[in-house]
Amino acid sequence: MEQSTPRKPVGKRPVPTGKYPAKSVSKKQRRKQAATRSLSLERRPPWQSPTFVTVSSVAVVAVALIVIVLINLGGGGNATVATPVPQAVLSAVENPPASVVNAVGTGGQSGEMVRFPASAKLVGTDGKPMVVYVGAEYCPFCAAERWVMVMWLSRFGTFKNLSEIQSSSTDVDPNTATFTFHKASYSSPYIDFSANEIEDRNQQPLDSMTTQVSNIFTKYDNPPYTLQAGQFPFVDIGGVFNLYSTSYNPKTLANLSWNQIAAKLSNPNDPVTKEIVGNANILTAATCIATGDQPASVCSPTTSSTIQSIEQTLKAIKIPAG
Repeated sequence: MEQSTPRKPVGKRPVPTGKYPAKSVSKKQRRKQAATRSLSLERRPPWQSPTFVTVSSVAVVAVALIVIVLINLGGGGNATVATPVPQAVLSAVENPPASVVNAVGTGGQSGEMVRFPASAKLVGTDGKPMVVYVGAEYCPFCAAERWVMVMWLSRFGTFKNLSEIQSSSTDVDPNTATFTFHKASYSSPYIDFSANEIEDRNQQPLDSMTTQVSNIFTKYDNPPYTLQAGQFPFVDIGGVFNLYSTSYNPKTLANLSWNQIAAKLSNPNDPVTKEIVGNANILTAATCIATGDQPASVCSPTTSSTIQSIEQTLKAIKIPAG
């Protein structure tokens, strides 16, 4: 390391200055000095002992390191804090009462669906229609959409290891209660699901997209298929339909906890229920079109006239020019 101040050359230790030169110490004097030091050490209070000071110093350093780690993990109070979803919340979202589903219908929602050209058909390695989601944990619009997505996709398969998180505390609609797909898994006999949370709550890189998903995202996350280029969330349903914009405004969930949102889903007249269940029904109908009305327990006219009615509306959507 470069020194800003040059070192002095090594030489002899200077002789102590004083009125008289230093005198040699006799053996008797040395024994007396040693006894005095020993007595002084014995009379020290415990907190002045070398052992106590050493242990205390180590403890202080350890506490300081812990504080530093916590501050770094906190990310200025905006770190991702993910906890498992309580079963009561999960059940309310994944299995809303059939009476509520039918009473809500579309919930008066626009659906925000865009029809893809036939060339955009998207299937997984096993030939099943693939649903692609690209979003980020900090994103409040993704936070709102995930409530819809968990309800919708649970009709076709099963999630494992979903966690609760909040959207960014510094973005619009801060701290929106939601879920994360990061580290979660999904299985279905009818569709494949590629979930990509590409940034965390601090907008740092998180999940990596496969080449296939990256190509789809780059090609279709642009007008006329989405409201603007590179927007979150991006949702592609089997290359048949795409989400033009977020299904509903995150402000609907402002200041509500996970339990409060879940509790509202049993009331078909609540605005939260209309937006979450209504949009889940629309995305369900779009998926039924992509799967050829499979499974029958979700898509069949005899099972759900509500979903079939929405299907007819979606089939009338024209493919945008572009």
